Amino acid sequence: MYKCLISFCLCVLAFAKADSQQKIVDTTKTEKLEEIVLTATRTERQLSSLPLPVTLISKKKITQSGTVRLNEILNEQTGIITVADESGFEGVQIQGISSDYILILIDGVPLVGRSAGNFDLSRLTVGNIKQIEVVKGPSSSLYGSEALGGVINIITEKPRSHQLKGDVSYRIGSFAQQDINLNLNKKFNKWRVGLFANRFSSNGYDLTPDTDGQTVNPFTNYTLNSRVFYDFSDDLSLFTSARYYDQSQEADFSLDNVLYEGDSKEKEWNAHARLDHQWNERLSASYEFYYTNYKANELLQSIIDDEILSNSDFDQTLLRPEIRTNYELSTNSTLSAGMGYQVEALDRTFFDQRVQFDSQYIYAQYDVNLNDKWNVIAGARYDNHSEYRDQFSPKLAALYQLNDFIALKGSVGYGFKAPDFRQLYFDFTNSSVGYTVLGYNVAVDKLNELQEQDQILDVVVPLSELNDPLEAESSIGYNLGATYKKGKWNAELNLFRNDFKNLIDTRIIARKTNGQNVFSYVNYDEIYTAGFELNTGYKWNKNIRLSAGYQLLYAFDKAKEKAVKDGRVFIRDAQTNQSVAIERSEYFGLVNRSRHNANFKIFYDLKKYRSNINLRLLYRSKYGQFDTNGNGLIDSYDSSFIDGYLTANVAATKTFYNKFDLQIGANNLLNYTDNNIPTLPGIQGYLKINYQF
Repeated sequence: MYKCLISFCLCVLAFAKADSQQKIVDTTKTEKLEEIVLTATRTERQLSSLPLPVTLISKKKITQSGTVRLNEILNEQTGIITVADESGFEGVQIQGISSDYILILIDGVPLVGRSAGNFDLSRLTVGNIKQIEVVKGPSSSLYGSEALGGVINIITEKPRSHQLKGDVSYRIGSFAQQDINLNLNKKFNKWRVGLFANRFSSNGYDLTPDTDGQTVNPFTNYTLNSRVFYDFSDDLSLFTSARYYDQSQEADFSLDNVLYEGDSKEKEWNAHARLDHQWNERLSASYEFYYTNYKANELLQSIIDDEILSNSDFDQTLLRPEIRTNYELSTNSTLSAGMGYQVEALDRTFFDQRVQFDSQYIYAQYDVNLNDKWNVIAGARYDNHSEYRDQFSPKLAALYQLNDFIALKGSVGYGFKAPDFRQLYFDFTNSSVGYTVLGYNVAVDKLNELQEQDQILDVVVPLSELNDPLEAESSIGYNLGATYKKGKWNAELNLFRNDFKNLIDTRIIARKTNGQNVFSYVNYDEIYTAGFELNTGYKWNKNIRLSAGYQLLYAFDKAKEKAVKDGRVFIRDAQTNQSVAIERSEYFGLVNRSRHNANFKIFYDLKKYRSNINLRLLYRSKYGQFDTNGNGLIDSYDSSFIDGYLTANVAATKTFYNKFDLQIGANNLLNYTDNNIPTLPGIQGYLKINYQF
């Protein structure tokens, strides 16, 4: 394996020497760092001045890494893990907080279409991204529901040149994976136009050849995005964007030795318009209108007699007008405020009818530099929702510049997540097993219907407990950290703690005459995640940069933790056949959470030869997938643990004739595989050619 890596790097050096007679770039130029962040405060701020934990991923880092989808580049960042759900979709986990509680934005507006709360990050291409901003911790004071654990904002490029600029690229890799990009940008006097198209496809792969079907089935998807800017004047400008996504994928499923085949389709489109007005030197305003629609359907039927196993549809829409203003009270302070109205609707299989949520919200934020050393941000948001109680979400953050090299920062904030459509209106009965899952708002009526049909043996929960509204899930998050930057060194340390309450989970509300159960949803879980993140960087010389990151994470259910401490959780000892109490040290924590995550990166720029090589090592310690011994938690005796593993990604790029980039790379260079991790099919090599004009 080491020989492969050495050969790989020597290959790039050979490319460099072959082209050494071409024009050599100026190696004395200073690289301009992209450090302007919009998401954390909804105003332009330098990354180094923010009192909040934020990760910024620039276009340069994305391009050099060779990644093509959002999940790939996020997985290489400290404290950010992508986790596959039972459907194989990869959702993001931040500070141990799962994908359900992370808001995904594109140019500041939210995307919809989640599978059981999980947003599939592989839907998003990185081909026309300017930068990715990740705000860690509760952000409901600005963004409301789903920002309980953080926000990921994808910011696309803005045309800036009167000449036609852009690029076209083609990448081919393992499993016949192909990625094709076309990106065009041009400025016409007051007009700016950007067009982007992407095609992504793969033949899929199979980690379990002894069973029917593939782990990932063949698929093809397309992304089209147009962006139009118009400058009415220096003080008034219009931004419009339209985006379309379409995917088709083969589907198969084996049940009782019968193979079912079919396909799944996804379609998504977004329309976004924003008018930015600078009223005077102090007051600016943005008037925004956004609409998005996500559709998915899947059909599975027997290859023997065409019996339909599954035929499901999903159709979600979101409409949101919003007004935002920024007013500079002085040269040292800014007051930001906004208000909006949101209409969200979903029509899907297992719902009796199309359901709709309405909400109104208003927020304000005060950002002040008290002096040369202190920056304080205080904000709050009020949400009025049609399906749950009103929410008030405050946040306070502060940064203290200790000296020219060290800054201290801390924040505390409240976050919430509204009960989703599934938790309120689901009506599903498994045809093969016989159990039933009912949404909270329809549980009483549906239970009465089942009783009239003599399907209910007994009701185990008083129906009066289903009368009060389901509460929004909520959390209070704390972050405390420090940054250091001097000479060749930079470092950032952040300690975090997130306390959750009213988490929504399923419970049995009745038993059926067929021996199965009826489930519904309830507020009862209280959990916490805590730990720290450390990022360091060192510029060895003008060509070599090193960076490393580490996260320590503790994530526990408070009730289960107390039960273990009290000696009320047991496991049967296989040798003595006796029940033994679980020790506190044997309670591992929440599913899919690793105690340790780390990364190490080497970036080697051969500027003289217009080449670069970068190597990224990613480590994840062991984690449990589910309870296997029936005591209700993940402990040392469970058999579902995934052992810790190390993956290596490498990419080498060579520029020819100032316009052509040739990139050779490999993900999972160490060829790690595990049947329980569907997103790691072994080493994946690729070759990419890019032409810039």
